[in-house]
Amino acid sequence: MEKGELTQNLKRGHTWVRGLYMLLFAVIYSVAEVVLVVLAVFQFISRLITNRVNERLLKLGQQLSTYLYQLLLFFTFNSEEHPYPFTAWPRGVPAAPKTRKTPAARKKTAGTKPAAADSESKETAES
Repeated sequence: MEKGELTQNLKRGHTWVRGLYMLLFAVIYSVAEVVLVVLAVFQFISRLITNRVNERLLKLGQQLSTYLYQLLLFFTFNSEEHPYPFTAWPRGVPAAPKTRKTPAARKKTAGTKPAAADSESKETAES
């Protein structure tokens, strides 16, 4: 890497802005993690006392777990989507992440046909 390229990379504003978002979300992650542990303890106590799980805590636990997953995807650059409070609060199980293809993945898939096209060509060859 040349010095000019390094200087140009360091001046990219969007990377620094993402870093600030990552710091904000790191604080939120720490708080959410504690809330999840407290929720799990309450759920355990509820189960001991009533011999059944609390449905409201169950739903909140799923939503909070999904939110933590979304935060981790953002931290690891597997998602460009900013989690809550910049998007809606998660309502259920995590959706498949919207990821970027790496240059290596783009090259790998560029020369291949979709699976449906392969099965059609096999069927016509067998006929």
